[in-house]
Amino acid sequence: MGEASKISRYLYTVIVLFVIWIFLTSSLDIQELEIGLVFSLVVGALTYSVFTESGLANFHPKRIIYGIAYIPYFLWAMLMANLDVAYRVLHPKRPINPGIVECETVLTNDVGKLVLANSITLTPGTITLDVRNGKYYIHWIDVKDASIEGASENITKPFEKFLKVIFP
Repeated sequence: MGEASKISRYLYTVIVLFVIWIFLTSSLDIQELEIGLVFSLVVGALTYSVFTESGLANFHPKRIIYGIAYIPYFLWAMLMANLDVAYRVLHPKRPINPGIVECETVLTNDVGKLVLANSITLTPGTITLDVRNGKYYIHWIDVKDASIEGASENITKPFEKFLKVIFP
């Protein structure tokens, strides 16, 4: 691995850690920013080798745009799922059809697979129980289609259209 690659990976790690610092502190005070930069530089030096393989290439504009677009999409999906679950809980006949379904994913990136599993779990009505060999085993509150293709179309595909661009 070349020196330029190490520098790219280190810089990417520092930038991401610094942005996380800013979001966690919710402050643009100069002293907070200085401390955050120092911590980012130190932690980045210790962790860049496990943090990323692509380095600054991760900042491709298309990936950033899809990443930004994913946030409101995910929040909308979560809101709609919350309303759906609330309806099912409050309905006198409790219209549920629970079951465990198997879904497939087109994602190959491990971080992308992790984000997909967490997105599914954070959306009420579904819980990722296990992930094995690119297959997700998901508990679904209202099984509409128990086939692998049908379950994948309903659960994983909506998230994958964003995640396959963000995590190629």
